[in-house]
Amino acid sequence: MIRVLLLVALFGLAACAERDQVADFKKGKYQGKPDTPAWDNAPLAYGSGKWTKGDRASWENQIKTRQLGQNEDVRINQ
Repeated sequence: MIRVLLLVALFGLAACAERDQVADFKKGKYQGKPDTPAWDNAPLAYGSGKWTKGDRASWENQIKTRQLGQNEDVRINQ
C-alpha cells in the first residue's frame, strides 16, 4: 500500500514539472515573432481591403467602412 502511495505521489510530482518552452531563454526578452502594425501590411489581393500600405488613416477608414457593412441596423435602414 505504501509503495502505491509513493508511486502515485512520484507520478503526481512528475506530472507537475514545468519544462522550458523556449530553447534559449533570455530573461526579460520577448522571443516570439516580431509584431508589426496592421496598416504596415499590404491589403490582400482577393480581399476587399483598399488601403495604402503604411498609411494608418486609409487603413482606419477601410476598417470603419467594413464595420458599417457588418452593422445590421445600418444595412436595414439604407
